Formats: sequence, structure tokens, C-alpha cells
Amino acid sequence: MTTDTARLTTKYQATIPARVRQALDLKAGEVIAFEIENGVVRLRKATPIDLAFSGALEDILEEWNSKADDEAYRDL
Repeated sequence: MTTDTARLTTKYQATIPARVRQALDLKAGEVIAFEIENGVVRLRKATPIDLAFSGALEDILEEWNSKADDEAYRDL
């Protein structure tokens, strides 16, 4: 087992280390998925069903998609 680390920016962004990108065969622009269970987070390449699920939620959550909401929650 190997461990790689990345530092969070002030916007909570991180660069995915090269070994992780290679292991998952990630390319720029691809979507990743986070699985969270019992305090453990797994990162994986998103599947078509992940994308379909996320797309379905966009319509449901449209009511919170405004400039005012972006301003109110930008620091979270």
C-alpha cells in the first residue's frame, strides 16, 4: 500500500497526485466520485450511473441555484 498527500487551498481544492491519477486512469475534465462510509472516503472515477444520478438531482435542487445562494454559502 502506498500513501500520497495533497494540500487543500483556501477554496478547499486539491491536486490529485500523479500516482492516483495513473491508478484511476484519470484525464483532465473527467468526473470523480467520492464514497463516504464510517469516516472513510474512497475516490474513484465516476460511472455513467453516478452522472445520471447527479444530473437528476440538479433539477430537484434548482431552487437553491441563485447568485444569492452562491454568495451566502461560498465559504463553506
